[in-house]
Parts: sequence; C-alpha cells; structure tokens
Amino acid sequence: MGLRLKFNLVLIVVFLAGFAAAGFVSRQLLQENARQEVIRDARLMLEAAISVRTYTVEQIRPHLIKQLDDVFLPQTVPAFAATEAIAHLRKKYKEYNYKEATLNPTNPRNRPADWEADLVNQFRSDGAIKEIVNERMSSTGRSLFIAHPIQVTNPACLQCHSVPSAAPATMLKIYGEANGFGWKHNEVVGAQVVTVPMEVPLRNAERAFTTFMLSLAAVFLAVFVVLNIMLSWLIVRPIRRMSESADKISTGDFGVPEFTEKGKDEVAILGSSFNRMRRSLEKAMQMIGDQ
Repeated sequence: MGLRLKFNLVLIVVFLAGFAAAGFVSRQLLQENARQEVIRDARLMLEAAISVRTYTVEQIRPHLIKQLDDVFLPQTVPAFAATEAIAHLRKKYKEYNYKEATLNPTNPRNRPADWEADLVNQFRSDGAIKEIVNERMSSTGRSLFIAHPIQVTNPACLQCHSVPSAAPATMLKIYGEANGFGWKHNEVVGAQVVTVPMEVPLRNAERAFTTFMLSLAAVFLAVFVVLNIMLSWLIVRPIRRMSESADKISTGDFGVPEFTEKGKDEVAILGSSFNRMRRSLEKAMQMIGDQ
C-alpha cells in the first residue's frame, strides 16, 4: 500500500467522521432553530389576542356596557373581539389559527375539538400548568400549538355566565339559555389555543442543511485535491526519485545526478543526507577499486 493511498484512506475516514458529526449537530441545531422560530410566531399571535382582549375590557366595554339593556353587542366580549381580530389576520395567513376553546361556550364556534378539550381538562386538573406547548399533525401538515388557560378571574364575567336569570335579556335573545352558564369564580373554563404551521420553517431548515452539507463536501473535495497535489509534488515525487536513484546506486551506477537541496524542510534534509551517503559510498567503492 503506497504512501498516497494510506494518506487518502486516513483523510477519507477523518472526513466521513467529521461529515457525519457536523451533519448531526447542524441538523439538530437547524431543526431546533426552526422550532423556536415557530414558537416565537405563536407567542406573538397569542400576545396579540391577549392585547385585543385587554383593550376590549379596558377601553371598549366601559363605553358600551350601558347599551346591554337595549341591544347586546358581541364586540364588548373580550373573547369575541380577540377571535374576530385574529380572523382578519387569518385572511392572509390561512394556516395560522386562534381559538378560545371553551367547554361550555355561549358562542357555538368556541366549542372545542376533542384534542382542545383534552388541553382544557389538563389545565383544570392541574392549576400549576400555565402553558402547554406541543406539536400535532393537522390537515395542513405538522403544526405547533401553544395553549393558555382561560380562567374566570373577573367577577363581572359571572353576570353573563352564572345563571340565565342573571344574564342580560338581550344576550339570551341571541344565544339562548342552553349554553355558557354555570361558570364559577376562578374556574378554568377553556383555553386560548394558537396553532402555527411548521412546514415552511422546517423546509427552510432542510434547505439550509442541504446547502451546508453540499458546501462542506465541496470544500473537502477541494482540500482533498489540493492536498494530493501537494503530497505528490512535495513528498511522493522526491521520495520516488530517491528510491530510483538508490536502486541504480545499489547496482554501481553513480551517474545519477545529485538532488537539488532547496529549502530546510524534512525532504530537503533527507535529500542532503542522501547526497552525502551517495558521495561517501562512491568514494568507498573507488577506494576498494584502487586496492
């Protein structure tokens, strides 16, 4: 096995090990970065909904509350306002979703799906849970969701949700008496659920990963070629010449020229030593011939 072949085998083994390690680490890092990007988008959407809720309670509802006796305005309900605001956003970003999933909702559109009901029950069973972040497969592909509990912390909410007799007649006229009642103070009645698609960030992460790995392979190929040229020019060729010269000298042919001693590297030092050995051997052979 030649020196170049040994060198190339070692280089290839080292590259494959490094390529595999770099691929594993970079893929994990890119996937995690994509997931964190999705989580940031989901949190931003959730905070937007919370801001709409707060704005409705603090600046809209106080001005319209007196009209409840004449007409019920759903726009004064924080959940309705947040859902409507996000609905306008979803006209452009259809894959994104926001829902105020409630176990016993006044508005039927807030009725939870089975997996959303499971989230609400988790919040109800463990009050220490304030957020659930997880992934699921939806009709649009892989999605990530963030859920926060909806808890009745404001006693004013019970005016519309305790018993039908306490609710405004204008509200009962729209929604009836069958749903949205029986809530209790500090009870978890639902969950704010934001769902964000993961396909685009994950696809971008895969594209970045592929580009990185191809670039890494191209760099290795370039380094491989350059190292082989340097190995051939600086080491293999001089050593092969020495080997051929040593072959001829061993048969008594001293007509081969001496090596040019350039530089101070190991090959130049080896060439200088070889020249001295050649001259010494030639003189020794001459002395033997003169006797």
